[in-house]
Amino acid sequence: MASSGTYAYNPAASNLVLSAYGRIGIRRTEITAQHMADAETESNLVQVKLSNQQPNLWTDELYTVTLVEGTATYTLPARLIAIQAAYITTSNGGVSSDRIMWPLSTFEYAALPSKTTEGVPTSYWLNMQITPQISFWPVPDANATYTLNLRMVRQIQDVSLPGGANLDMPYRWLDVFVAELAYRLSRIYAADKEAARKQDAQEAWDNASREDQEKVPNYIQPDLSGYYR
Repeated sequence: MASSGTYAYNPAASNLVLSAYGRIGIRRTEITAQHMADAETESNLVQVKLSNQQPNLWTDELYTVTLVEGTATYTLPARLIAIQAAYITTSNGGVSSDRIMWPLSTFEYAALPSKTTEGVPTSYWLNMQITPQISFWPVPDANATYTLNLRMVRQIQDVSLPGGANLDMPYRWLDVFVAELAYRLSRIYAADKEAARKQDAQEAWDNASREDQEKVPNYIQPDLSGYYR
């Protein structure tokens, strides 16, 4: 028997919601407007949880901004969840080079005796407000053009149930979404199934999160070099 030969499985978010209700014993013919309203809210809260847990490698994007001489602090997109890597491109006389930047904690940034010292930026402080901000030290000088390259994990796009919209989520995470949504909906409509659905959700998360990570070695070593200028 031949297989389908296709790789197109990507149900609408509304169909995944119906599957989640099926897992707690609510059939499609029993679904009301109230069910769908609760499901839309809980679906978006599922994605809040996934954004907090990480990793969500499919939400990686490269954000760039040209730095301005004498300006230390810049506003970042509100969709920023976490920074994977920050590096700065220095351009001077037609020659460009990249250099990794190192994060500073709030305490370390506060401890800098002169936050307005200009030079080649080597480090940054991320201020995670509702609208995030990033501050550089040293502050960019006028000796070259500096471009920030930020590999960031962004917020997952909103779940919308009308119109057959899909999730902003890859194939390998669809079961996590359905299992987690069924667990959350069981709190409202099927408390007797909550423990079982919680176990299903944890199993789905464990499976997906083991795969959704970078396959690289991890090294722990002290940095004894004098990096800051």
